[in-house]
Amino acid sequence: MIGPTGVRPSRIGIVAALPRELAPLVRGWEKRGNLWLGRIGSHAALATCAGMGAAAATRACQRLLAAGPLDLIVSVGYAGSLSCGLRPPQACAICEVMDAGTGEHFAANSDGQRLITLDRVAGPEEKRRLAEQHRAVLVDMEAAAVARFARDHGLRFLCFKAVSDGPSDKLPDFARFTDSDGRLRLSALAVWVATHPRYWSAFWRLGRNSRRAAAELAILVSRSLSGSQ
Repeated sequence: MIGPTGVRPSRIGIVAALPRELAPLVRGWEKRGNLWLGRIGSHAALATCAGMGAAAATRACQRLLAAGPLDLIVSVGYAGSLSCGLRPPQACAICEVMDAGTGEHFAANSDGQRLITLDRVAGPEEKRRLAEQHRAVLVDMEAAAVARFARDHGLRFLCFKAVSDGPSDKLPDFARFTDSDGRLRLSALAVWVATHPRYWSAFWRLGRNSRRAAAELAILVSRSLSGSQ
């Protein structure tokens, strides 16, 4: 799968928010500090994560570029579904990323789904509004920041996402459990959820779906980028 410019990459940088999103993809790669180094097809690849949100995604991009020149930067990770047609743990390519805050649009893969980046976790009502207003089918918190970084540094940009939660799932506000570096404080989140039963079923589904979604994502990314030349 080749992006809109048709340029053939040789060194790929991959950005995710959380280690669990990358785990199946980078299994067997060399771990060097906060970077994973490996290969996808005939291409050198490095991957990193710096936490949730735009600022963390930008830091991750800077970390990759500091490790050496790149031909392509790729945003991967979980996304919430805005459509009943996309269900966990499905993984898909993204053809366009929209920033809900700025209104910017970024081209990605030559085909695929449309994604909107929000600065918070979207609840069911907001998911419906986003789907109707922007004709998007997925929502995340990082892809637009990665796309902007790629544009500003003259790099190709691609995006692949895996569905972790459906359009009717009501999840906690993860921002309150995220530290200043954008890292999710899982123990604090688990303790909070344990005392709020209305989130139990959605949180259980999220844990189950996210593991399967990461595996599906790894297959899609490996297959798609291996075909790039």
